[in-house]
Amino acid sequence: MPSARAAPIVPYASYLRVYEPLVAFAEPERTHWADYVRRGVRPTAQDELRRSLADLAAVVPVGVPAQESADAFTAELDGTVLVCPWRTRLRGWLALEELVAEFPRPVLDAALPPGVRRRAAEEYGRWRERNPQARPWIRTAVWQVPLRWFVLVADEERDYLPGERLRYRTPMVQARRRLARALRTLREAEGYGPLAEGLVEVGSWLEEFHPRSMVELDYGGLVHALPADRLAADRSAGDLAAGLAALRAGDEAGAQEVYGGLAERWGAVRERLFAN
Repeated sequence: MPSARAAPIVPYASYLRVYEPLVAFAEPERTHWADYVRRGVRPTAQDELRRSLADLAAVVPVGVPAQESADAFTAELDGTVLVCPWRTRLRGWLALEELVAEFPRPVLDAALPPGVRRRAAEEYGRWRERNPQARPWIRTAVWQVPLRWFVLVADEERDYLPGERLRYRTPMVQARRRLARALRTLREAEGYGPLAEGLVEVGSWLEEFHPRSMVELDYGGLVHALPADRLAADRSAGDLAAGLAALRAGDEAGAQEVYGGLAERWGAVRERLFAN
């Protein structure tokens, strides 16, 4: 009798990932990833999440892993193998900083005691002194896809498999080109300061990676949180592109209608973070 399929562990988060070619990594990391790919290791996002939750479920919660992950997501673009390191420990430190800024102290204390957070902050400070140029290959957003991420991709790159995934993948050169063009448009308009500022920050991050990289925007766990009909009809990347086109054409009212609709739709999703 076949065993029942395990239910997915779902974090209601989306991800922006960069996959780099092996030549982008210095030794000995390049050899590590080459061997990793050669062995056919193909971990999934569920694998990564299970390992993270195991630390949080410990009797004494572990806010940040003691060791950096040696795993990665892999992909292929135009015949070139690409690697997206998990860097779970670094991302854990960065996520902890965001939690401290966003959540009330009693909630934080219940999830991660002050002593755990203090030790993590001290460890991060020492690590950052030794690794001042380090950056994550993966960004995470809880209960939303930040609108600025949609600038990097195009509607025709949309890959939707009901009940499993909704993602976009695009070459780094395309993502940078779209971002630069959008930024020029937004700087010439009024009322889009926050979106422009967000694009500047994302652009600075993308510049850290090899030009032959690939950018992936993944709805992640939101595929399991939002209604199937809404996901099937979701064309946020195309909508944002249409809004930018309207701005370039001088149609400010049309652009505001598109952008306002996007902000309202994703704001409603974001509000679920604070629901009981």
